[in-house]
Amino acid sequence: MKLPVIKHLTSFIEENDQDYVLEAIDTLEALTEVPSLKDEELDVIGELISNMYGAVEVSKMIKDGTSKKEALNNFMQRVLGSIDK
Repeated sequence: MKLPVIKHLTSFIEENDQDYVLEAIDTLEALTEVPSLKDEELDVIGELISNMYGAVEVSKMIKDGTSKKEALNNFMQRVLGSIDK
């Protein structure tokens, strides 16, 4: 996951609506079914999807009253904690 991408997508959600991001996730997930995609292409799509889900999670924390900076930090700590285990 890339924090700058998640920050940008979180700002996009704040300015627009998370439905745009959720629909983009659905579209990307549908693309993963294309049999001719190479592993590298699937990796890129997977990275985009995970960043988008991350931005949705951060956006939810912000809506629940957490500051943007704290929400981003908490999310990334959770991600890094799950990688270490």
